[in-house]
Amino acid sequence: MYKNKSNVHSGMSINMENLKKSFSEHLENDLVKDFSSATEADLLKALILSVRRRLTRNWIDTQKKYNESNSKKVFYLSLEYLTGNLLGNALLNLGLYDAYKETFRQMGIDLEKIIDLEPDMGLGNGGLGRLAACFLDSLATLEYPAYGYGILYNYGIFEQDIENGYQIEKPDNWLKYGNLWEVVRPELSFTIKFGGYVESHTNEDGKLLVNWKDSEDVLAVAYDIPIPGYHNNNVNTLRLWSARSTNEFNLKYFNQGDYFSAVEDKTESEVISKVLYPNDSIPAGKILRFKQQYFFVSATLQDIIQNFRKYNSDFSIFPDKVTIHLNDTHPAIAIPELMRLLMDEQGLEWNAAWEITKKTFAYTNHTILPEALEEWPASLIAALLPRHYRIIDEINHIFLEDVRKNFSADNNVIARMSIFGENGEKKVRMSHLAIVGSYSVNGVAELHTEILKKYVFPDFDKYYKNKINNKTNGITPRRFLLHANPGLSELITSRIGDSWVTNLTELKNIEQFVNDNEFLEDWRKVKQQNKLRLKEFIKQNYKVEINTGSLIDSHVKRFHEYKRQLLNVLHVITLYNRIKENPNADILPRTIILSGKAAPSYYMAKLVIKLINSIGDVVNNDKEIGDKLKVLFLKNYSVSLAEIIIPASELSEQISTAGYEASGTGNMKFALNGALTIGTLDGANIEIKDEVGNENIFIFGLKSDEVRELKSRGYRPRDYYERCEKLMKVIDMLSTDYFNKNEPRIFLPIVDDLLNHDPYLVLADYESYLESQSAVEAQYADKDMWFKKSIINTARSGKFSSDRTIRQYAEDIWHIKPVRNE
Repeated sequence: MYKNKSNVHSGMSINMENLKKSFSEHLENDLVKDFSSATEADLLKALILSVRRRLTRNWIDTQKKYNESNSKKVFYLSLEYLTGNLLGNALLNLGLYDAYKETFRQMGIDLEKIIDLEPDMGLGNGGLGRLAACFLDSLATLEYPAYGYGILYNYGIFEQDIENGYQIEKPDNWLKYGNLWEVVRPELSFTIKFGGYVESHTNEDGKLLVNWKDSEDVLAVAYDIPIPGYHNNNVNTLRLWSARSTNEFNLKYFNQGDYFSAVEDKTESEVISKVLYPNDSIPAGKILRFKQQYFFVSATLQDIIQNFRKYNSDFSIFPDKVTIHLNDTHPAIAIPELMRLLMDEQGLEWNAAWEITKKTFAYTNHTILPEALEEWPASLIAALLPRHYRIIDEINHIFLEDVRKNFSADNNVIARMSIFGENGEKKVRMSHLAIVGSYSVNGVAELHTEILKKYVFPDFDKYYKNKINNKTNGITPRRFLLHANPGLSELITSRIGDSWVTNLTELKNIEQFVNDNEFLEDWRKVKQQNKLRLKEFIKQNYKVEINTGSLIDSHVKRFHEYKRQLLNVLHVITLYNRIKENPNADILPRTIILSGKAAPSYYMAKLVIKLINSIGDVVNNDKEIGDKLKVLFLKNYSVSLAEIIIPASELSEQISTAGYEASGTGNMKFALNGALTIGTLDGANIEIKDEVGNENIFIFGLKSDEVRELKSRGYRPRDYYERCEKLMKVIDMLSTDYFNKNEPRIFLPIVDDLLNHDPYLVLADYESYLESQSAVEAQYADKDMWFKKSIINTARSGKFSSDRTIRQYAEDIWHIKPVRNE
């Protein structure tokens, strides 16, 4: 069995005395502690400072190299970055993990215990933010001149707790003890304007001059986070903006005893960067969310232009030096903002500014759900950003004139393509603005891209030939195999070397060992070790003892009805009924893990979480069930929790309604770690199937075109209930309060929705899902064959590296070249 070294790339050649000296100096000089008085939190802080110091020179040199080369750069705008904690990943990328581990061992300190103390950065929530974080890692590793831009949130989306089975949202105060990775840049502060009015006049040369007057101003201050590449000297930058008041303190009010008014401006301004995703179901939350988007976009573009002007004077070459990438529609207001800055601040005429803008932006679409294709009330934009509203209106006018002239004069087509939606309240369609103002639009999986072309933006696809393209998502193997699964990483490296860390297709070389009994046994032992780690975590935190001989069946992702956690729940109840009907039957033991957050205002998703916990309370305490079935909801899902769950998992639940999941990256992480997938032909599941082979994945359910056809015919979910005895029994148990005797009728909304609406076709796919789960049971009974398939899943996951994705973006969309910091 291979030792859990947590780093297959040795940094032991580093002088460990120097490491110890650096660590001790930071403990003494920065924290004013020695080993006799230092807490574990102090040790963590000293370690972060020591590691940051070791990458500082490379960080400075990398930025200098990028600027002096005046090469084209990409600026990645994302409202989310789900980075997880940074320390362990930084140590691996710098090649220092083993050296620090041995240094700490000599000092009597457990390095891994200290690393685990670091909180996950509260900068993201789901797949959008995790993808952005993977991209940053790949950009630095591949030595591309790139910058990430976002918001420095004081609080993450929320810390999820469970009380009486219900999700409770608590503040995610991840900055409670500060963030030692960040470097504040007060010299990079930009004024952001809201409200007021626009005044324009023509000067004596006939040039239109525009003044934005009486605005409410907020200051954006830059905070930089280092992003080291893997085993190279490049260190890229994630720049985050924090909101500050332009009027910090009103002494007049203070001296009059009006202490609240004295700091009112400060409070109102700084709320902009206070929390990730404020609740936009209320008007104030909607306004704050839009302000957040413009706040970080405006600061970013001002920063980009300031940097450009240091090394260039001719704005006609701006698109040759700059690509701005929009990660979903959240930053789409950047398009009129660049127009404003070029015209009003830099003095360009409309035509020149528009040509530059259209050649600068690229846009990634991440969803087909109508509610996620952002639309903002035109009245809100006009009030908060009066200049931008005029610019959007003019962009739309010019665009539609061209549509009429060169594409279609059909008023229905014009209405469909307009940036403004006129059905009811007039709204600005941010996805349309992003398409019109960008030179590239991409989906994130082959099916997703085809749906965009065929159903979501068909007119745009015909009008802009070849603008919509595909770039299938990927994940960083440094985080999700090397860091998260050190035992498996070392086993793989012992057989094929370590080049897979930066060239994931090299994993194909482990497939030659699929019939090697020694390798199979080592593979099994690694999985068992990870299951034991998960068992200990669950025992400590949930007081439930799981059977490590059971199948670890995991369904972890953001809670949404289309992701169909509810379908999994119906299967759980079906398994429970099978065991209760015949307790002595030979049934595959399962531990079913669910985890993920539901949006605070998403009633149905939160009710499903309550249902899972209610079922768990019954199942896990039923002596007749014993260790044949356990159901656990693990609260507060995060990158760090994923790194415990994913390596231990054997079955990966990817069961969204076909045609609704853009890509998914959780499916890739599980497959990379040797879990077999049970899933629909949705998102990247299709491409995983194509890579691993039909015999190494469990596919079920309606295809995306069959989903559309069934809905168009008139879907009657009650028909499925009435013809399937197992399903009827499961639904009736929910109706009769079987799992909630102390809270009667609470699950009736779920029953009503399933029987009378079922928008995501849970009941239509139920029987197919059960058949596929039966195939899982039959396959798991042959453990040798299961582990062979596990090896094949890992071996054939090479396509799903974010390094491959980033190379495709760089070559096909951004047209940037690597710049190496020697």
